[in-house]
Amino acid sequence: MIGRLSIRARLNALYGGLFLLAGAALLAVTYLLVWQSLNGRLQPYADLISLRDLRDATADEVITSIRTAQVRYRDEVLESLLTRGGLALLCVALIAVAFGWLLARSALQPVHRITEAARRIAAGHGLHERIAPTGPRDEVAELAETFNAMLDRLDRAFDGQRRFVADASHEMRTPLAVKRALIEVSITRPGASADAKQLGAELLKVNARHERLIDGLLTLADSENELTERTRTSVSDIAEHVLWQSKGIADQAGVDLHHGELAPCEVVGDPVLLERLVRNLVDNAIRHNHRGGWVDVDTRPGVLVVVNTGPKIQPFEAEGLFRPFRRLDRVATTTGERGLGLGLSIVRAITAAHGATVTATPGADGGLAVTVRFVEET
Repeated sequence: MIGRLSIRARLNALYGGLFLLAGAALLAVTYLLVWQSLNGRLQPYADLISLRDLRDATADEVITSIRTAQVRYRDEVLESLLTRGGLALLCVALIAVAFGWLLARSALQPVHRITEAARRIAAGHGLHERIAPTGPRDEVAELAETFNAMLDRLDRAFDGQRRFVADASHEMRTPLAVKRALIEVSITRPGASADAKQLGAELLKVNARHERLIDGLLTLADSENELTERTRTSVSDIAEHVLWQSKGIADQAGVDLHHGELAPCEVVGDPVLLERLVRNLVDNAIRHNHRGGWVDVDTRPGVLVVVNTGPKIQPFEAEGLFRPFRRLDRVATTTGERGLGLGLSIVRAITAAHGATVTATPGADGGLAVTVRFVEET
């Protein structure tokens, strides 16, 4: 039971318990001292014993009466001490518990600041935030410094990784563009054989796939950075635009694109990245489908949902689809080409950059329902 309490409640219970224990010990010592004081010698009990009762009494009877009165007086004093002392201890203990609750709150305030900073960082506000040192040089200050040092290392590591991906992608774009130009020149020059043209066409397909991979890596690296542009954007308008542009691709794949009247869905974010998010979801839903299938897009305030038909996916496989380069080899595509495994990874990175969440739920008869929930801002 104690283990389920918060640290503040446990500290308060510790303070209150120690205070009660110390108060009970003090009351017990006082009780013993008073008992010894009243029990050790005779007191003047003339006011307790009627002289009329002792007029005809012997000396032994007088002593016995005084002893009896003394014991009665001692018991009354000790009983009064326990009753009033216990009541006073209880009242002071309640006051101590109340003060202990406030003191525990004040003592844990720096820990709350660390928790709030960690929560903001986990919500996608970036690794650049640091905890300002306040208060004396104590264990909490050392914890804050250690937390800041960890953030420094993580920030440098993630920045280095993103720069490496971006630089490598930029460096690879130029040779791929040169290769594409050389292949196009080779297959279009006069006298090129049919075999050379066929080989050139295959090489162009491979080169296009590599270019899409580089473009996906660049988008993934950019979407994992902090947003530099935040404007109010209509996700429903973006969805209608993407659906209109994807109509031709869906017709070629034999997939029906249909949606009802899209409810308004406005969020604050980067319009370019949001368009890429919707486009990746729609393209993924068309690609991983079957001829005669369908894709349905729906929006409502703060929510975007893309549902499609397609191969059956196990529930435990859904989360893994958001990992980079993760593909289900057994799942065929409407284009006959294997995907790059970056589409849903880019979607998750963009949603994280916007403080949103994305979940994928496999359909009972196949297909996937992807739901993006944005943080509505006013």
